[in-house]
Amino acid sequence: MAEGRRFPLPGIMLALATGAVMLLAGVDGWLVLGVVLVWCCSFWLLAAPPAPPPRERTDGLQLTRTGMRDLIEHSGLPMMMLDGERIIVANAAARENIGAHVVGQDARVALRHPVAVDLLARPGGGSATIQGLTGPRSNWQMSRQVLDERYSLIELINRTAEADISRAHTDFVANASHELRTPLASIIGYMETLVEEDGAIDQKRANRFHQTVLREARRLQNLVDDLMSLSRVEAEKHDHPRERVDLVPIVGQAARDGAGPDRLERLDLTLPGEPMLVRGDHRQLEQLVRNLVDNGLKYGDQEKPVSVSLTVDQRRRAIISVEDRGEGIAPEHIPHLTRRFYRTDPGRSRAAGGTGLGLAIVKHIVERHRGTLDISSKLGRGTVVTIRLPLAEEEAQVA
Repeated sequence: MAEGRRFPLPGIMLALATGAVMLLAGVDGWLVLGVVLVWCCSFWLLAAPPAPPPRERTDGLQLTRTGMRDLIEHSGLPMMMLDGERIIVANAAARENIGAHVVGQDARVALRHPVAVDLLARPGGGSATIQGLTGPRSNWQMSRQVLDERYSLIELINRTAEADISRAHTDFVANASHELRTPLASIIGYMETLVEEDGAIDQKRANRFHQTVLREARRLQNLVDDLMSLSRVEAEKHDHPRERVDLVPIVGQAARDGAGPDRLERLDLTLPGEPMLVRGDHRQLEQLVRNLVDNGLKYGDQEKPVSVSLTVDQRRRAIISVEDRGEGIAPEHIPHLTRRFYRTDPGRSRAAGGTGLGLAIVKHIVERHRGTLDISSKLGRGTVVTIRLPLAEEEAQVA
C-alpha cells in the first residue's frame, strides 16, 4: 500500500452491498460485477493522497528573501539585503529612514552617495562612515557583509547623535578657551608693561593699569564660577529636587542680592504675603533669580526700573517674572539666548561684565525643577523672562 493512501473499506462495502441488491433484483451478473469493480476502483482513486504543492524555487532567491525578511524586519537598525546590486529586502527601519521605494532599486541609485557606492563596489565588503546620507547633518556607519557570490547584507548604524554631542563639546571647548584667553591676554599685557617699566611709569598710569588688571581678573573669576555652576547644574539635571522650599523669601533675597547696593533703587519687587512652596534646590533657585535680575539691570535702560514679581497662575504654578525696560531683543535672537556664550551684542555684553552663560544656567535649573522658561521681547519696549514652576502640592499629586 502506498504511503499515505488509506484503504477505502466503507466505500467497498457499500459497492458490494449495492451489487447484492442488484443480483436479488435480477440484474445480469456480469453487469453487476462490472458496476462493483468500477465503483471500487473509483473509491480507491479518491482515497489517494493529494498531490504535494509545488515547491518554492530551490535556487535560493525566494527562500532567502522570505527568510531574511522575517529575520531582520523588526531589527532596530536599518538593514537591506542585496541580490547583486539590487535591493530585494529592506526592513522597517530602512524603509523609515531611507524610503520604502528603495526595494527593487539598484542600491547605488537608492543610496546616492559616493562613499556608499565605493563600499558597494568592494569585493569583500567592509565598513565606512557616511555623512549626509539621510540629511545634511546625518552621520551613518554603513557595513556591507557578503553572504555568497550573489547575496550581501547592508547594515546602517545612526551616529548622528554622537556626532552632534562631539561637535557641541568641541564648540564649547573652543568658546570657553576664547572667553578665557581674552581676559588673560589683557592681564598679561598690562602686567608685562608694568614689569618692563620697572617703576618708571607714572603713578596715575600705573593705577589705571592696576584697575584694568583687577577688572579683567574679576571677569575671569566670574567666567570660571559660571562654568563651574553650569557643570554642576548639568550634572544634577536628572536628579529632581525633593526638598520643599518657600519661594517668597528666596525670590526676595536673591533679587536684592542680584541688584546689589548700587542698583537696589532700580529694583521693583512684588511678592505675595503668603508662602509659596515648591520642590526645589534653594541654592539653584537663588542663582536663577540673581542671574535674571542681573541681566535685566545690566541690559535694561539704566534710568528705568526692573520689575520682579512672584504670582500663581490658574494652573497652580508659581510664576517668577523679570521685566526690564530696555532696547529689547530682535526676534531672530530669542531662540538662541539660552545657548552657551551666545550674545546679541558681544562687545556690550563683555563691557557689562557678562559671561554669556547666565541664561544657559537658568535654562538647566528650570529643566531640573520641571518648569518652563519663556522669553518675550519687543524692540524699544524691553524684555520679559517668565519662569513657571509646579507648586509642591501639585507635583506631589502628579508623582
